[in-house]
Amino acid sequence: MKRFHFYNCGDFKASYEEELSLFQTGLGWLWLIIGLILILTVIPMSVNPPVIRILSLMGIYSIAAVGLNIITGYTGMISLGHSAIFGMGAYTAVILASGMNAPFWLAVPAGGLISAIIGIGFGIPAFRLSGFYMCFATLACQKIMEFIFIHWKGLTGGVDGISLPETVFPAPALKNDMIIYYIVFILLALMSWAAVNLLRSKFGRVFLAIKDDRKVAGTMGIPVFKYKLLSFAVGSFYTGIAGALFAYYNRHISPGDFTLSLSIVFIAMIIIGGIGSVRGSIYGAVVIILIKEASVYGERTLSDMFDISLTSASLYAFVTGLLMVLFIILKPKGLAGIWDDICSAFRSWPFSQGIDHGFKR
Repeated sequence: MKRFHFYNCGDFKASYEEELSLFQTGLGWLWLIIGLILILTVIPMSVNPPVIRILSLMGIYSIAAVGLNIITGYTGMISLGHSAIFGMGAYTAVILASGMNAPFWLAVPAGGLISAIIGIGFGIPAFRLSGFYMCFATLACQKIMEFIFIHWKGLTGGVDGISLPETVFPAPALKNDMIIYYIVFILLALMSWAAVNLLRSKFGRVFLAIKDDRKVAGTMGIPVFKYKLLSFAVGSFYTGIAGALFAYYNRHISPGDFTLSLSIVFIAMIIIGGIGSVRGSIYGAVVIILIKEASVYGERTLSDMFDISLTSASLYAFVTGLLMVLFIILKPKGLAGIWDDICSAFRSWPFSQGIDHGFKR
């Protein structure tokens, strides 16, 4: 029987079971259970509907950020077309729901699947390039999809967009928001768990090898192009699921929801949260949404204090860009790295201070 303990002295493992476990101590499982109880029971019953919508958006963006982190953080491919893939999942779900009366449980996975196929289509020409050339190739794909969203009016509704039919959610608005909230966070928990396990498998090790050195990985016999496509397909599937959830969350989508600026916001999420960290993707999404909401109030305050012309959108862009620069320079591992440093300091205190002083002498 496995021993339940709260403190792990050192990082010593005596079996493969310990190596593959998600948490090294019972404290990790305890915090996971407490978090799930808070998210699924306490918070929904204690906050008002606008807060529920903000939390739902955090969950949706977290799923999309996890998808981008699989592509960028673990395989080392910079994508500026993530917003287009997000939009593809949203449009797929709305078109299936409005045109074919597809139920929710069919429209959302279909959005992820179509996005994965589109992601593979993006990757076939882009991954034959490297560095900035591949980045610009994904940017070209983003612009192509934006053109399709705007000009294929018979399918996407053009600049006016397309709405979900009222019959999709026959329940009252508050109940609908609660349903979306629960679905989003259940999917976020399941997909985060799947991503963590994928990235600890042989596929995750291959992704990291490609990120570290593509040429060396190729000389070791790894089919680099094949695994790049796999990484992009998995990341696009996550993003497509998030886009489909966004369509049900927003109930109306238009090309303006899926511009290049959203791709940059997704990149900001993984930089601030932590590149190469699943939980860092969630941290980054939470911070970005909080900045967006705070910008509405900060606009009025700063405009009155300094007598300047300022909009919430410009303040949001400024703060997001500033945080990106600061984290890149000062803390490249993001919020996840900061949390790891705090945990390491508590685990080794007070012995770490003595060890440091010994080395200094």
